[in-house]
Amino acid sequence: MKRGGKVYAKVIPDVKGKTLKAILENKIVPDSIVYSDTFGSYNVLDVSAFKHYRINHAKLFADRHSHINGIENFWNQAKRHMRKFNGIPKTHFPLFLKECEWRFNYPNPKSQLKQLNQWVKQYLN
Repeated sequence: MKRGGKVYAKVIPDVKGKTLKAILENKIVPDSIVYSDTFGSYNVLDVSAFKHYRINHAKLFADRHSHINGIENFWNQAKRHMRKFNGIPKTHFPLFLKECEWRFNYPNPKSQLKQLNQWVKQYLN
């Protein structure tokens, strides 16, 4: 996630490389740079249409300007937000996750209201 980039969160059936690659190829523009940790399923990204770099947290958390702190921050905020509910029904979890995505991508009330107004205008037209 680059500075100012958007987070995309989705509940997936598994974390196999094939599953992750299909989702990422539909969301990432070719020739983009993708940073990940060293999770083995990300190995399939090395043969994708974008550049893939790994950050090995066992050795360091950042390599100059390369890091995955943005997505780590998202998950920290999402878990903190959902913890307030003392459990979320499994069937509703995708909606709670999307709420966290939306709050992260539009962090202040002014940007949230602007986005909501755009959606309402699109719906009414």
